[in-house]
Amino acid sequence: ALIEQLVAHAKSARFASLPISVVGLINSKKMAVAAAPFSEADLASWKTAVLGPTAAPADLAGFVEQLAALSGPVAIVDCTASDSVANQYPSWLSSGLHIVTPNKKAFSNDFALYRKIKELSSSPNGPAVYHEATVGAGLPVLSTLNDLIRTGDKIVKIEGIFSGTLSYLFNNFSIPGAASSFSECVSVAKASGYTEPDPRDDLNGMDVARKVTILGRVAGLDIGTDTLPVENIVPEALRSVATADEFMSRLPEFDGHFKELNEQALASGSVLRYVGMVDVQGGKSGVKLARYALDHPFASLKGSDNIIAFTTERFPNPLIIQGAGAGDA
Repeated sequence: ALIEQLVAHAKSARFASLPISVVGLINSKKMAVAAAPFSEADLASWKTAVLGPTAAPADLAGFVEQLAALSGPVAIVDCTASDSVANQYPSWLSSGLHIVTPNKKAFSNDFALYRKIKELSSSPNGPAVYHEATVGAGLPVLSTLNDLIRTGDKIVKIEGIFSGTLSYLFNNFSIPGAASSFSECVSVAKASGYTEPDPRDDLNGMDVARKVTILGRVAGLDIGTDTLPVENIVPEALRSVATADEFMSRLPEFDGHFKELNEQALASGSVLRYVGMVDVQGGKSGVKLARYALDHPFASLKGSDNIIAFTTERFPNPLIIQGAGAGDA
């Protein structure tokens, strides 16, 4: 999809003022770097034309070295979710390479790594790091937060539904009049491509915790996934089962538990939503399943949308960003 977008950009009127070209590609097996941009025809069939049988064996260090030797500004787009790749960001920046990535690991793992990346990308004339897509998919969440901070606003709290998967689940399970069980909602979400291959990777809350960590660090907090309280809603008896199939087959055993939680929420005029919070001033950042009144913006969310509310000194009535958060892969 990214390559398709770049090909489309090359055909657009914007290309004259923002000439972005592809000069290198690497996957787990093959790589190719060219002094001149790859052609549209090459990119249209890149798996065979660029990374085909004649391409060099993949060597990430060599790939980076070749890119750093090219003239003009060069950016590496890291489309992985790899810890080991993220750990190399400081060396890439030291080589003068810009970085664009949706990889959350560099910004939510060890704080020393995050601090080093920020230090190396802080110079106005040096390499830049763009990681907007690490929170909120394509929504302008981090750019909004950075703009608020740069203009002198004081962040009080950031609260949101950051997982498109968990948004979809509870938007369908916890609404007045809904008839589906929790396990049925998970099954539909999995079949529709909203969940990870193993839904426990969504239900354990760690993806949301990474996003909360990233937002908190951008807002100036020294937090990490190891310091945040995170509510894992995977039933304890199913956390260690061997396969996703076994998990799915046994999840109906716990429908009663989720039904009770939902009925209690609805009886109080509320719904259940899985949320993350960055509490800058109150010190109560975390990730949890919480109740929200039916007239709250989080309660009226549809589909797999994300919603993020910024409460600040200038926006005591929260500034809200809402939009698509997940889809069929």
